[in-house]
Amino acid sequence: MVGTQAAAAIRASIARKPRGWLGLPVQRWRQLTQAGFFLLFIFAPVFDIFRLDLNLKHLILFGFDWTLGLDDFVAGSASAAQAALNLLLRGFLPLLAVGGGLIYVSWKWGRLYCGWLCPHFSIVETINQTLRRAIGKQSLWDKKPMPTRNPDGSETPHDAIWWFAVMPLVIACAVLWAVVLLTYLLPPAEIYGNLWHGTLTRNQTVFLSAGSLAFFVEFMFARHLFCRYACAVGLFQSLAWMGNNKAMVVGFKRERAKDCSSCYSACDHVCPMRLNPRNVKRMMFACVQCGQCVDACDHTLENNPNGSLLNWVHDLRAESEAAFNVRAARAAPTEHIIPVAAKAER
Repeated sequence: MVGTQAAAAIRASIARKPRGWLGLPVQRWRQLTQAGFFLLFIFAPVFDIFRLDLNLKHLILFGFDWTLGLDDFVAGSASAAQAALNLLLRGFLPLLAVGGGLIYVSWKWGRLYCGWLCPHFSIVETINQTLRRAIGKQSLWDKKPMPTRNPDGSETPHDAIWWFAVMPLVIACAVLWAVVLLTYLLPPAEIYGNLWHGTLTRNQTVFLSAGSLAFFVEFMFARHLFCRYACAVGLFQSLAWMGNNKAMVVGFKRERAKDCSSCYSACDHVCPMRLNPRNVKRMMFACVQCGQCVDACDHTLENNPNGSLLNWVHDLRAESEAAFNVRAARAAPTEHIIPVAAKAER
């Protein structure tokens, strides 16, 4: 349901409509899907929607025990054929359905899960924006501060006092993730009850301490690197997307590249993955299809009678874009288009 709604919102953007699905702006709709999935991520184990109980040694799905049905075989009351059938029906086919569905969506539309649902990526974006207010950059590793100007004309000045928001936010997110992950492994009532009464076991304390520290380091210093290089879910989505020349992609109207001279590279600055959206597709491997670059271009060129330079393209138009990308990569494999205004700054 959420994936269908996300695709509908993006199709509205493809059609160059100012509003997305049900009249909401595309980015507002994306924020709602992220918030909804983040709440699902937190409460799924609480309501036994999905979790792996290490005490019971099996999955719980929608309140029901989900086992591989091998107990009877171990007890000697079921044949090997029945055990194999249970493994197929309860193990292999469900994994194939979930994995195949994710790969198909990625093959056709790109990393929609990452940009529209992933609870990790919603934290990445939240920390990005808070850190920008503290140091003017979305990442500690960005070489130069971002312009204070936003694509919609508003200003976001940076002030070191925002560090008092950045550090508590990163710590809170790290602890939250460690606690939630533990509730996927042990009964949530036990974990939250022990936290409330201060009666955590030694193993629970070790897990939460180590997990919180690991997540703090990752959220503070390597959140983009994790999404780009370490997340297996994101990697397989990107591989599927790159394998389809007709997959939805952000297209750049290169014949009008001179119109970029009036911009301050707004599309580059808003990208939460620190990519250059006007680049060839092979250089956009980690794109999460959030559409912020498209919206930024819409805002900065709203008075241009020829319209925006960035837009969603798919099917035959995406195939043409891919063909251009191949030719451009062969001609200049390390170059990408930089607007005149950005060149002047350099």
